[in-house]
Amino acid sequence: MTAPIHHTSRARHSAGQAAGEPARNSSRRPERTGKRSLLQQVWRQLPFFVWLIALWMLLWGQFTFVAFVTGLIAAVAVTRVFRLPPVELSGRVNLWYGLVFVVTFFGALVRGSLLVAWQVLDVRRQPGASIIAVHLRTDDDLIMAHTAVTTSLIPGSLIIEADRDRRILYLHVIGATTAEEVEAQRRAILGWEARIVRAVGSRAQLEVIRTATVDTPRQGGAPV
Repeated sequence: MTAPIHHTSRARHSAGQAAGEPARNSSRRPERTGKRSLLQQVWRQLPFFVWLIALWMLLWGQFTFVAFVTGLIAAVAVTRVFRLPPVELSGRVNLWYGLVFVVTFFGALVRGSLLVAWQVLDVRRQPGASIIAVHLRTDDDLIMAHTAVTTSLIPGSLIIEADRDRRILYLHVIGATTAEEVEAQRRAILGWEARIVRAVGSRAQLEVIRTATVDTPRQGGAPV
């Protein structure tokens, strides 16, 4: 009688081990999934984190190690200390078009500064100004904010209002008085939107830009 009882207890013990192994695997599975989701979240937030540091250095006008460290501290404070809603990025970063955006942006800074200085020094005529409305092609708050900040940092143009629902930016632009000049400024701002989408936009947003026949960095108008 003892042999069957002993055999039954061993079977129960083996069944318990078999039942316990999936439990341990299932406990490890959420742990691995949590680590993977954490890495994905960090990767999605990394471009925004780097952008905050770059924006901090641009605001102070210093590209030094001290400015980088203070920008890093400010970025950590903004993203971790304050209870703000997370910024959902596309998860797509194109380094080549990111470099194109940086180079064209610095070129536009120099060009805009020289143009505004010439308009101030030219005593023959007073430069006019216009308020123009630009309807963006993409429906994304982050792309809209990047486009607004980019155009505001370039001398000669300033964002005065942003209509989020209709995706319209209203700008005050110096030196745009005729219909041709206003249209050129509007194409230039749409060009900045296209450059930003090519650098960090989603594939759906990139398809929208391509459908609008903005395929190269030079299309969409010259820099403001």
